[in-house]
Amino acid sequence: MSVSQPDLLDDVLDNPAWHSLTGAHATLAEGSGLGRRYRPDVSIFAAVSDPHEPQAWRDLAGVVGPGGTALITGAGGVCSEGWSRVGGGEGVQLVETSRVTAAPDPEAIVLGDADVPEMLDLVARTEPGPFETSTHTMGTYLGLRHEGRLVAMAGQRMHPGGWVEISAVCTAPEARGRGLASRLVGAITADIHARGSRALLHASVTNTSAISVYLGLGFELRRRTTFELFRAPL
Repeated sequence: MSVSQPDLLDDVLDNPAWHSLTGAHATLAEGSGLGRRYRPDVSIFAAVSDPHEPQAWRDLAGVVGPGGTALITGAGGVCSEGWSRVGGGEGVQLVETSRVTAAPDPEAIVLGDADVPEMLDLVARTEPGPFETSTHTMGTYLGLRHEGRLVAMAGQRMHPGGWVEISAVCTAPEARGRGLASRLVGAITADIHARGSRALLHASVTNTSAISVYLGLGFELRRRTTFELFRAPL
């Protein structure tokens, strides 16, 4: 599948967690109505259908419970009465263009349940973002090993209609500078294309090195966004 140019107007990308939780990842979701979250062992992300809709926040409060927290992307600081923002920051959303090279990597292995301890260890050492014990069930996760040890990985997180998010891109400190992350991004993108979808990425606005790498690989900035932790009323 070739992508001629990024669809910067695809509004499912304005609220990717919501469209993922109510679409491809509905079986991994908790809640109903206008507020949902991933099972806690899968992801810490939650979503409301519209941050300006009070009923959506009431529905989400019913899921997280009194004083519970929800990490939401794209709310822009908006929440309903009684909720409070307790953390978070700004990020960027990037989408693939025709310049992205999507190619399977013959050395990449599919990671599964047996690899979770090593995946969690790699995440702890590199801090690519939130990763839970069952995050790998959100999509394909690929890894590269050196002398039997997992030294790099990348995988698929949110699946908003027609798009798949590349996430958990990380390389062990001792294996950096070899282009392993770029290889895995290309391999994950190839898997996304094989499923008839397009690739997107999120990164903290402060992670300028990662953003530079993604732009160099052919991704394009679509928008700035927010990742905010909100606490429900007691």
